[in-house]
Amino acid sequence: MKKTYFKRALMLFNTFKNRKLTNEDLEIAEDKAQHLEGKTGEFNLLISMIKDTFSGKYKMNKWNMSIIIGTIVYVISPIDAIPDIIPVLGWVDDVSIVGFAISKLADEVDRYRKFKKTGVQL
Repeated sequence: MKKTYFKRALMLFNTFKNRKLTNEDLEIAEDKAQHLEGKTGEFNLLISMIKDTFSGKYKMNKWNMSIIIGTIVYVISPIDAIPDIIPVLGWVDDVSIVGFAISKLADEVDRYRKFKKTGVQL
């Protein structure tokens, strides 16, 4: 069973490793955020962080950017662990990915929230 998950994860990685995040992708992500019950606010925060980074208003390291971009691409992709076509269950994996990303980016999220309040990056 672990081999199957690994193969699927590798397929997803190879599919999206060279994908660029576009403004259209960000619009799709904003629309899909409503389906991420309990994580909608966090997902919208990630979208805001990446938009401010792309516009040059906020600076973050490439590793943290890659986590956010990967999360957004995963959520908007029709190809993921549990396809979004399946009602309710299709969003469970997306919610999990957003929760994982937020936990990995806790320090960056705190810095970004302070930046949004003060307008000064720490």
